[in-house]
Amino acid sequence: MSQNQVNPEDNVDGTTSRDELKDRVNNRSHRPSSEKFKEFMTSNWEPRKDLGIVAGDFAPYTSARRAAVSQRFPGERLVVPAGGLKVRSNDTDYRFRPHSAFAHLTGFGTDQEPDAVLVLDPIFDKDGNPTGHESILFVRPLADRNSEEFYADSRYGEFWVGARPTLEDVTRLTGIRTMHVDTLSDVLAKDLGAVTIRVVPEADQAIEDLVNGLRAEAGLDVISDEAVEDLATLDAALAEALSEIRLVKDEWEVEQLKEAVAQSIAGFHEVVRNLPRAVAHRRGERVIETVFDANARLEGNTVGYETIAASGEHATTLHWITNDGQVKEGDLVLVDAGVEVESLYTADVTRTLPVNGKYSEVQRKIYQAVLDAADAAFEVAVPGNKFSDVHAAAMKVIAARLEEWGLLPVSAEESLTPEGQQHRRWMVHGTSHHLGLDVHDCAQARRDMYLDGILEPGMVFTIEPGLYFKSDDLAVPEEYRGIGVRIEDDVLVTEDGNLNLSAALPRDPDAVEEWMASLLG
Repeated sequence: MSQNQVNPEDNVDGTTSRDELKDRVNNRSHRPSSEKFKEFMTSNWEPRKDLGIVAGDFAPYTSARRAAVSQRFPGERLVVPAGGLKVRSNDTDYRFRPHSAFAHLTGFGTDQEPDAVLVLDPIFDKDGNPTGHESILFVRPLADRNSEEFYADSRYGEFWVGARPTLEDVTRLTGIRTMHVDTLSDVLAKDLGAVTIRVVPEADQAIEDLVNGLRAEAGLDVISDEAVEDLATLDAALAEALSEIRLVKDEWEVEQLKEAVAQSIAGFHEVVRNLPRAVAHRRGERVIETVFDANARLEGNTVGYETIAASGEHATTLHWITNDGQVKEGDLVLVDAGVEVESLYTADVTRTLPVNGKYSEVQRKIYQAVLDAADAAFEVAVPGNKFSDVHAAAMKVIAARLEEWGLLPVSAEESLTPEGQQHRRWMVHGTSHHLGLDVHDCAQARRDMYLDGILEPGMVFTIEPGLYFKSDDLAVPEEYRGIGVRIEDDVLVTEDGNLNLSAALPRDPDAVEEWMASLLG
């Protein structure tokens, strides 16, 4: 290892080096270390069985995605880390989830390949002109059974976490050439100076440090604030591009999102069935949370984000995830939840339900206003319109309804001006966000590609207007206070309009009551 080279196993930002972890474990370990023990542990094993890994159905799509990235950065070396394991406490790790850009370009999903790195290595013709990239996956393959890692390494060893795939297995699954991660530095260092190198920022600090160390060796980091800023801008542009190529989903991605929505709808069914149990429990919100999360874990990978189970006044807190409150008869409960499937694509659905199965008059009034705003947003969520038009359509309805109820200090027309916005007191969040591998997908895309972007077939995003009247809000009548309503659906833009992916989950107030009655008996 060169002086400036960084070991990808160094302890940086929540990761723990393997050596440190071993030392920590050895302080309390009863594992024998004699040579005779080692010899016995590594002998008399049957040949390993084939793991049965076959080519992933995602492979043709991930190849096309990598080609799209290649076109944006001709002649440059691109580094996309999966990320490393993160310590939960002491010597136990969180379940691993690869960085979304890595998952998008390789097809790796749940708990697969910590420490892996995808490199798009530039190819040149005989005249030095860039002609594309070769994709190389650097992974830590399955260790031989004659190695200590096999039985003694609690992070990577087969005895502890199961058999890892071989290099050949990974190539068979992804269609990408593989190399041992220990050779990464040599490949990244090749021709630096003549070749620009970019790394996805904040995916794996150790890999970032490795790339920056190699840049320094090649004299690419002239010591100045401007140089540091230039390198950061270089890498940020890669992250930006990797976000933007996810704005339009391919067929495979759409199918993954449909599955995530279907499993989320199944979770909402279970939530309604368990509402009596939630009412009876002192922390009924947590009953709702655990019911949905259990379904997500059983039928998918996990939840796509922390479930919001907000009853009564808690529904006016937009990201209420403490979920420790009571669920009371007569209140509304706002459930914002989504299942993440094995491919890591997630749904994001919200329904606001009457705990006793019937909306009160004022609850229905507020709910219907939110539903009307959502329907208006759906009307404009079509190809050719701007993404921002979806929000504007919903806000027009919200402002008009607030004016009708006498809550606005100005007219709806004045409130809707940039200088006004008084209606946003009761809905401070946006109406929509892109959806995919991240619940807030494509977040690093440029504004003109995201908020001001033109809607295209294949885009998937949420439509989620709401109204939130806090219990201490003196600007509204007392009967409104403590009521929060949000309705959220996942929408796919099609060639001639849009498709509500979550339409199978009732959203009209009469339909919600009928559905709840059918489940509660």
